[in-house]
Amino acid sequence: MFLEKNGGEVPKKGWIEVICGSMFSGKTEELIRRLKRAKIARQKVEIFKPKIDIRYSVDEVVSHDENTIHSTPVDTASNILLLVSNVDVVGIDEAQFFDNALVDVCNTLANSGVRVIVAGLDMDFTGKPFGPIPGLLAVAEYVTKVHAICMQCGNLAHYSFRKVASEKLVLLGETQEYEPLCRDCYIKFTEKNKFNNITTE
Repeated sequence: MFLEKNGGEVPKKGWIEVICGSMFSGKTEELIRRLKRAKIARQKVEIFKPKIDIRYSVDEVVSHDENTIHSTPVDTASNILLLVSNVDVVGIDEAQFFDNALVDVCNTLANSGVRVIVAGLDMDFTGKPFGPIPGLLAVAEYVTKVHAICMQCGNLAHYSFRKVASEKLVLLGETQEYEPLCRDCYIKFTEKNKFNNITTE
């Protein structure tokens, strides 16, 4: 991909931006904001999300504040490269649900001059790094960590506490299944659940 400059062609520069944090922290909201600004700038934008995420819509990225932008659902990260053609910006939501090949996909896009904006959970419900997000954080030029508000004490939250009894790594849900907690409250509630011997599915 090239841009015209002084009668010649120069390579178009690409990069990777990662927006991460807990559930309810505004990741998707920020992703949509950046993508809509790119569209206002008359850039060609493509948005992708994992096919398994149908909580709000099959083919739209939807924030908790109900802002939306059209997207293409895909099964695997490699499918993104098959579907992208002559774009300036690629947005990827719920990146934690993709396979680890997403890191190579994003690098390939950025190396070809595409601005790549990725949003996803940096930790799963157990507090461990989630899916390809750690790898993306390592290769990204720009990282934005957003925070929710702890539902117990009101401090900044960066843990997604699962309120239902299930140890499935991927359990799609909203406020009935999860709540954002700060570190202290997350530790307290996790220890409380262990003490009460809560059974899991």
